Amino acid sequence: MTVALVGAGPGDPDLLTIKAARLLASADVVVHDALVGDGVLALIPATAERIDVGKRPGRPTPQEMISALLVELGRQGKRVVRLKGGDPFVFGRGGEEAAALAEAGVAFEVVPGITSSVAAPAAAGIPVTHRGVSAAFTVVTGHRRPGEPDVDWRSLAAVGGTIVVLMGVAQRAGIATELIAGGLSPTTPVAAIQSATTDAQLVDRCTLGELGDIDVDSPAVIVIGAVAAFEFVRALTPVAARTDLVIGDQR
Repeated sequence: MTVALVGAGPGDPDLLTIKAARLLASADVVVHDALVGDGVLALIPATAERIDVGKRPGRPTPQEMISALLVELGRQGKRVVRLKGGDPFVFGRGGEEAAALAEAGVAFEVVPGITSSVAAPAAAGIPVTHRGVSAAFTVVTGHRRPGEPDVDWRSLAAVGGTIVVLMGVAQRAGIATELIAGGLSPTTPVAAIQSATTDAQLVDRCTLGELGDIDVDSPAVIVIGAVAAFEFVRALTPVAARTDLVIGDQR
């Protein structure tokens, strides 16, 4: 393939897929996002050209420019890796890039990655589903472009289960207000996981009513629902058993 749309996973290079690592090792050019972990970027060979197209506050890179760049590099016959945080097709604009490549007749493939929507909660010891507690989870973006309709948070509150919010740090106070207006209790447990799966990981726990007041920096994944009270730590970390959690039906 000429262009590979590759998911870099949530940050920890050990969570990169074998295929993604193989494509990185043989790449001529790597076009990467800002959310790709430093450990993953370190795997890029010194012989490969790096192009940073990360969308950062105050320095956005137009998506049309990125798609055009991939088409041009692909037409040059180079082995191109488009490296995207998480999974390319989970709020990663990978679909738009795939459409541009297909329209231009440039060969490409998609390499899935572990999405932070499940990896970040897991790294914090939170199962997004748990028998007797949450039978489903919804992944939703907290960021919308100007002119796009906002998420109907009040209706989402009535769906039940776990709500996982990506790119919602800046809008967290408004999101909490709308979810409460939709029927969720202000005491609903919340966890905000920053820089998940990396050495810089931080987990802030609060209630939905407190979400707008806690100090959270991007990138962070916000988990809302009963499971956010759980803290199933790594098996190698000895801790005292918690008695303040209602686990539900364990049959």
